[in-house]
Amino acid sequence: MIDWQQIDTVLLDMDGTLLDLHFDNYFWLHHVPQHYAAKHQLPVAEANDKLMKRFARERGNLNWYCVDYWSEQLQLDIAALKQEISHLIAIRPFVTDFLAELADQPQQVILVTNAHRKSLNLKLANTGIGNWFDEIVVSHDFRAAKEEQQFWQQLRITHPFDPGRTLLIDDTESVLESAHHYGIKHLLTLLQPDSKQAKKTESKFPGIHHFDEIMPSGI
Repeated sequence: MIDWQQIDTVLLDMDGTLLDLHFDNYFWLHHVPQHYAAKHQLPVAEANDKLMKRFARERGNLNWYCVDYWSEQLQLDIAALKQEISHLIAIRPFVTDFLAELADQPQQVILVTNAHRKSLNLKLANTGIGNWFDEIVVSHDFRAAKEEQQFWQQLRITHPFDPGRTLLIDDTESVLESAHHYGIKHLLTLLQPDSKQAKKTESKFPGIHHFDEIMPSGI
């Protein structure tokens, strides 16, 4: 699926790609609505309905990914609530093996994430994957989410790469679309970002279930 001889730079998403998206889905779909309902004295179903509408309005921009924004908007300590269920943070199968193999290869390996730094730090502390990357790039530092062209433009300025020899692995279709529009040639998605949900059956981009399918060694 991947000719590693044609790749100089590997850009890797975190949530839903290297880490199981179950943590994030459970957090936003269950944990936050329960606490929001209690905080504002609402039935959970009503709280959930209100939140889903608010989330939909912000999805795909920096506010959606911003811990501080939602803490202010919902009057909840989002970082503390994430800490409460941090035991659910999990590395996806074969990820550590994949990163270890990449470390022995000549490619530049960069983590590119929309996660807010408070979320990033929590997940790195719980998984230990941070040491595998040459660089870690957070979209908040560019003031643009990966769904926006500005992100890729700024990334190329700060961490030069050849789009024609770059591989991006990401579970979000809109991010892959944005990267494709920018000119990144090699794009790959995850077919089951959340281990508790069904595999995706349709995608505009080639996909894998687990990273053992694309090991640089060919194993």
